Amino acid sequence: MALASIGAMFSLLIYLSLPCSNAAAENILHQSPPPADGSRRPMVFPLFLSQPNSSRSMSLLHRKLHSKSLPHSRMRLYDDILLNGYYTTRLWIGTPPQMFALIVDSGSTVTYVPCSDCEQCGKHQDPKFQPEMSTTYQSVKCNMDCHCDDDKEQCLYEREYAEHSSSKGVLGEDLISFGNESELTPHRAVFGCENVETGDLYSQRADGIIGLGQGDLSLVDQMVDKGLISNSFALCYGGMDLGGGSMVLGGFAYPSDMMFTDSDPDRRYVPKGLSFVLIGEWIRFNTIDSPYYNIDLTGIRVAGKDLLLDSRVFDGEHGVVLDSGTTYAYLPDAAFSAFEEALMREASPLKKIDGPDPNFKDTCFHVAPSNDAAGLSTIFPSVEMVFKSGQSWLLSPENYLFRHSKVHGAYCLGVFPNGKDHTTLLGGIVVRNTLVVYDRENSKVGFSRTNCSELSDRLHIEDSAPPPATLPSNDSNPTLNTSSSLPGGEIQIGQINLDIQLTVNSSYLKPRMEELSKVLSKELDVKSSQVYISNLTSKGNNSLIRVVVVPTEPSSLFSNVTETSIVSRFTNHQIKLPDIFGNYELVSYTLEPSRKRARWVMKNTIVVMAILIVAVVVGLIAYGVWLMWKRKQASNPYIHVDEAIVAEQELLPL
Repeated sequence: MALASIGAMFSLLIYLSLPCSNAAAENILHQSPPPADGSRRPMVFPLFLSQPNSSRSMSLLHRKLHSKSLPHSRMRLYDDILLNGYYTTRLWIGTPPQMFALIVDSGSTVTYVPCSDCEQCGKHQDPKFQPEMSTTYQSVKCNMDCHCDDDKEQCLYEREYAEHSSSKGVLGEDLISFGNESELTPHRAVFGCENVETGDLYSQRADGIIGLGQGDLSLVDQMVDKGLISNSFALCYGGMDLGGGSMVLGGFAYPSDMMFTDSDPDRRYVPKGLSFVLIGEWIRFNTIDSPYYNIDLTGIRVAGKDLLLDSRVFDGEHGVVLDSGTTYAYLPDAAFSAFEEALMREASPLKKIDGPDPNFKDTCFHVAPSNDAAGLSTIFPSVEMVFKSGQSWLLSPENYLFRHSKVHGAYCLGVFPNGKDHTTLLGGIVVRNTLVVYDRENSKVGFSRTNCSELSDRLHIEDSAPPPATLPSNDSNPTLNTSSSLPGGEIQIGQINLDIQLTVNSSYLKPRMEELSKVLSKELDVKSSQVYISNLTSKGNNSLIRVVVVPTEPSSLFSNVTETSIVSRFTNHQIKLPDIFGNYELVSYTLEPSRKRARWVMKNTIVVMAILIVAVVVGLIAYGVWLMWKRKQASNPYIHVDEAIVAEQELLPL
């Protein structure tokens, strides 16, 4: 007995001495956003574990909510998983609503935004959340289910990562709005109000994170527990040439050809360094629930041939995790070696080149002369993920390749070895142009190939519901010139400037500017002469434009109601653009008061008056010349022959 106990303790010491690479109860293996040149960055591993979720046992009850009887929230996605390192969506918090751009993260179980009293927060896309400005905000009081501050008054949250980025603050509760494309009216939810952020969280452009993982603080769990939506959500990331996409919270009529695989909602794991219990000759480790979405991957095929792998290679650590917050795909070393060897064998005719970042030994190929992603399937082999059921999911080249940022017509492998961690991590690149349904109610994950920029049309999702009771507005975010106002505080608006970002590149958009201008004027129900586009600039694969809207007459003004209507239609994405323009986002807007319009009118009036004066002067000069000519003609009158009396004379003699 003693020897067995000593052996068990010895095994424990060896186990605990292994390098710590396990993730916390959320934010597993997230990769930091790549730099501007598109090169990949090291993976990020959380350091600290959150407390086990007390209500996760509810998953054992298999909450059965009928999707047909519950509404859903359809929300647009922005940015690009490779260019930005993440996708974002828009969320409004408080009364009146304050807008935020949040990273879509299925591996996180908390939603947080910077707070107005943040001691150390970076400069992000939108202003910080101001609890004092929201009439519906309440702090979450200290209780036995949360970590409390030193005064035992408020609940706290904290998230830390191995590369020293972190987020911590207090928990608050307020109304959450999902935009005018949602059937959901605003509802109360708990979220994090940041006081301190460091590392990539400090430097990123996005405001914060929307947590879609499995846990008490997850936005999905909160809505499901209140019976607001069915226990399901979906993500659809744009492809290599078009960013953006869609997210749906709640059930909806997904395509009938969707391929589902099982997911284990009750998977537990043993985090290294946690406590253990010695029971007789056995050691029982304290395990915690996994907040991640696992799939039962058992194999991989390249060009129709199975890789020679033991299926147990995909069951290490956290298993196979589908994580929307991670950029690339990471395989256990054995699986990666087999995958890379098979791919290199099939792509051997292609020229191998160095990657965009000399700090990484990326596997890259030069595909000349085309740089068209649509033709990659004729050059690179097919790759299939094989599941326990025997079904397989076909990946296109854009699901395992990324475009070389420095060499035209070159592509690099977006799959990497996971080092000492035995987790298989499938990031956003694997599901580009793929509708992924997280059917939490039935413990399944579904895949369907689709054009994510056209998701709304393909799924036949109707906008039949009325807008939320409190319309989200951009009042907290405009660059507004209000130097001239009417009595009562109304602004004299002579021109509206809207800075728009489109998920298409500038070279593609440039010859289509006139077409876009006509589409916008039609959508805004104004004359084509009232809308023009200027300042086309490039931002990676995206374009930035300025849309200028003017009144029908130079001397007239926009009413505040009209201005609010125009801006809110862009803010709430009620403007429907053809698919060729991709998705759009209102970055900012400015309102030019009437005095600037008056200057424009005065300038044009002066020009017109000058033209009239010149015309009058020229006319007078011409009239004077004509009079002088007439006078000259009058001094030498011409008399007709038959009217003159001429005396008859004799001819002189010769």
